[in-house]
Amino acid sequence: MNFLSLFVLIPALMMAGLFLSKSRNQIRTVAAIGASLLMILSGILTYLYLTQRAAGNLAEMLFTSDTVWYAPFNIHYTVGVDGVSVSMLLLTSVIVFTGVFASWKIDPLPKEFFLWYSLLSSGVYGFFISTDLFTMFMFYEIALIPMYLLIGVWGSGRKEYGAMKLTLMLMGGSALLLVGILGIYYSSGATSMNILEISKHHIPMAFQRYFFPLTFMGFGVLGALFPFHTWSPDGHASAPTAVSMLHAGVLMKLGGYGAYRVAIYLMPQAAHEMAWFFLILTGISVVYGAFAAVHQTDLKYINAYSSVSHCGLVLFAILMLNTTAMTGAVLQMLSHGLMTALFFALIGMIYGRTHTRLITEMGGLMKVLPFLGVSYVIAGLASLGLPGLSGFVAEMTIFVGSFQHVDTFHRILTIVATSSIVITAVYILRVVGKLLFGAVQDAHHQHLEDATWYERLSVVTLIIAIVAIGSAPFWISNMIHDSVVPVLSQIIK
Repeated sequence: MNFLSLFVLIPALMMAGLFLSKSRNQIRTVAAIGASLLMILSGILTYLYLTQRAAGNLAEMLFTSDTVWYAPFNIHYTVGVDGVSVSMLLLTSVIVFTGVFASWKIDPLPKEFFLWYSLLSSGVYGFFISTDLFTMFMFYEIALIPMYLLIGVWGSGRKEYGAMKLTLMLMGGSALLLVGILGIYYSSGATSMNILEISKHHIPMAFQRYFFPLTFMGFGVLGALFPFHTWSPDGHASAPTAVSMLHAGVLMKLGGYGAYRVAIYLMPQAAHEMAWFFLILTGISVVYGAFAAVHQTDLKYINAYSSVSHCGLVLFAILMLNTTAMTGAVLQMLSHGLMTALFFALIGMIYGRTHTRLITEMGGLMKVLPFLGVSYVIAGLASLGLPGLSGFVAEMTIFVGSFQHVDTFHRILTIVATSSIVITAVYILRVVGKLLFGAVQDAHHQHLEDATWYERLSVVTLIIAIVAIGSAPFWISNMIHDSVVPVLSQIIK
């Protein structure tokens, strides 16, 4: 069995172990062991990948495997990784691990919750290791389907509405994506759906003009592309803590990763021709999401609209079609994944104690919840791009790469996008000031207990990852940079 297939097998074994578990402690143990093994596995994969690259193995994809899955339609189970997918696997393993401990006391039906959580994790891992269009789409759907139940059963507030809206909009994006993928395959003349093989065939420009926008928008719906972003705030606000962490931290990255890996890579001429239109839409996402966050009073809605802005920045950078900006896009996926997971974890912990998410009903929490308060400040500083944290590295790389374009159009859009930094500072500092400092609004909040050991483990893991990327980014940025070059070589041809 291929080494990469363990990323799909371990969640499957987790599901089997959870199914056989009889007590809450057994359920927690199985989930924690499975998540820990996945994080160890991603660390081993990263080491092996860096070792291979250092030894001069410059293959576009490493650790590849190709197995015929369904011969009549020439469908293969094909896997492989490059620097971009390795970084996404690292991110996923950290979020899955911390999400398990953030859900340590999930109720009701903890077994069923972790079963669906494991299935969702399996779909995400499978998507990032797939190099076959059909296999990638299959795992994409596996990752989306559990969201309905995870939000509808274990969510809060208008959970049925949020779950239905999210599912319908993402399924609409999947329909666009399916048409785009089939169009790519049949118009390329390739003998299989292997992405690397299709990239060696020239898809006629007439077909690219039809299938590029379908594919990009299909993935863009999950990446919160304006105006298809409206599912995100309602979905996040209704989801339980770990699901919000995994959805905003990882699942939304499937949109950016898919747009980069499929739409841009396989249809480079159309990408070059149509980038201006989607750059305008992503620029709107960046600025609109930040402005919308300023006007929210619910902590989850603030973070959800912030995610629209930051994920818009990912697609914005990808469409700049140069090495520096694309490297920044992947760094932004990592940075946003970590910091938004930290935000949602902390919001869930605060809500579990105060039973409110409205900042108008809270205040002075730094006095009674110092650990959670300091952690929230760190997450906020990462979001607004403080040097030394991951947000600064990602955003600076994006804006430097975007400003490399010498034409007026790209430079004006870049300047508009940079305004989101100032707007982000406004809502982050406003929330921190109102939530953590000042007078305590509710007398019951004076006697709250600070974070437990499992909550601290989840939070500290995410903070360490944010600081590690921000203070020592070059090893991972170089790994990403080397993998972006083959994609850009398609555009330059």
